[in-house]
Amino acid sequence: MNNPLRATLAFRPAPDSEKKMSHFRHAVRETSPALLLIVGILACWQGIVSLWQLPEFVLPAPAGIYRILVNQQGILAQAAWVTAREIVLGVVLSSLVGVAMALFIARFQLVGKAVYPLMVLFQNVPKIALAPLFILWFGYDLAPKLLLIVVMAFFPVALNMLMGLRAADPNLMALLRSVGAGRTEIMWRVQIPNSLPYLMSGLKIAVTLSVIGAIVGEFAGASAGLGYLIQFASTQMETNLVFAALVEISLLGMVFYYAVELIEWRYLSWATKS
Repeated sequence: MNNPLRATLAFRPAPDSEKKMSHFRHAVRETSPALLLIVGILACWQGIVSLWQLPEFVLPAPAGIYRILVNQQGILAQAAWVTAREIVLGVVLSSLVGVAMALFIARFQLVGKAVYPLMVLFQNVPKIALAPLFILWFGYDLAPKLLLIVVMAFFPVALNMLMGLRAADPNLMALLRSVGAGRTEIMWRVQIPNSLPYLMSGLKIAVTLSVIGAIVGEFAGASAGLGYLIQFASTQMETNLVFAALVEISLLGMVFYYAVELIEWRYLSWATKS
């Protein structure tokens, strides 16, 4: 005689399968509102262009932009690769400069009191005004674009990490001092681990600023990249290609942003749980 309970248990999904299905359902719930909103905007956009019969050089329809993305994918991919390389290198350099600046200010407080106001003052300088100067000083190669990305993106990294260093548990630091730990050891054992979630928040901002910095740098002077492609397409009245390049820029920004989120989720989940 068959046991219904045993049959039910036999067909019960494995724990790993249940976890994967749970993650899938969670991903669907998280992304569905945004996807529905995007579909709605594209549908309204397509309807407005078709109803009013707007010329393509004024406002292209989403269908036309999609055709360009498919037909010109070679040109767009080559330009996206140039811009992506600038963004990656810029984020790495911005992170190194920002982290070093935060550690320096936190470690040497007297010097930090002089450096921090200057850093804030420099942050208020409009960066787009620096782009022509960097081109004049360093030419049209990679260096001025990376420098522009660094001056745009290092500040949120430095500021957020400095907040994390200063937010460390004072009781824990006092305990380490009581057993003879020095300032450097306390920084490595307490302050730096505490600052990592803050650092990831700063990196998310830095990534978006790096995308902007790369495009501004290419506008100022470049012979390749998505920013250069937008300028070239604008002079040729190829508005479809301009919008296609904008789509590529947006996708690049999203990929880098969610890459930082993935790293945070993978390696700093302990901070979220605590």
